[in-house]
Amino acid sequence: MTAELPVSASPRLRDLLGRLPDSDPVVLHRGAHAVYLDVAGAGCIGVLGSAATLVPCALRLAGPTLAPLRGDRAVVRDGVLQVDGVALRVRRVVDVAVPRLGAAARRAPVPATPVLELPVVPEDPEALVGRGSGLTPLGDDVLCGWLALHRAAGNETPDHDARVRALLPRTTRLSAALLECAMHGEVVPEFAAYVTALGTPAEDAAAAGLAAVGHTSGLGLLAGAVAARQHLRDTGRMAA
Repeated sequence: MTAELPVSASPRLRDLLGRLPDSDPVVLHRGAHAVYLDVAGAGCIGVLGSAATLVPCALRLAGPTLAPLRGDRAVVRDGVLQVDGVALRVRRVVDVAVPRLGAAARRAPVPATPVLELPVVPEDPEALVGRGSGLTPLGDDVLCGWLALHRAAGNETPDHDARVRALLPRTTRLSAALLECAMHGEVVPEFAAYVTALGTPAEDAAAAGLAAVGHTSGLGLLAGAVAARQHLRDTGRMAA
């Protein structure tokens, strides 16, 4: 009998896993708190301990580390991801949707965009996708913040999304998955907390908490979100 560990996941990821054909995913990255896999038909899926950055494209374990998993081998069988012979069954659904902007957030002044090592031009994805180093290049983080904040404001961006999707082969598998998540309005908890705090006394602390995520990922997400707020205001859509 296959050993099992209960995990939690977003509704979209749960449903996607259930439809997957049997396959042998490739291990992209392995650490104490996270394993990332390239899964046929799904792209990059993470398996995370609670101490990891809780990206929306991942299965989450209850403990802080991945113990007893090492991430040596993974398979998908009958719609269930197995890592090191342990079946990771989704037993709980987690909400990864970006909150909707409230009235206070729509009226709040837009701060200066954080200074980054590359231009913040989210309206031009060709200048950003794949720009930067690491598992999530900084340019992609900026785009994720911009896309997710638009979803928070109730704004779809179909033409922009099509341009981003055409560029995904230029970036890492994890970053491509996170861009797809952002286009679906799925975010890390720190981004959700930031959106909830906009226009309240907690905004500065929430912005600092978001900026602290990862090496530069949080700062990129924050820069993209600020740029999106300004773009929505300039185009008259913030008040919608």
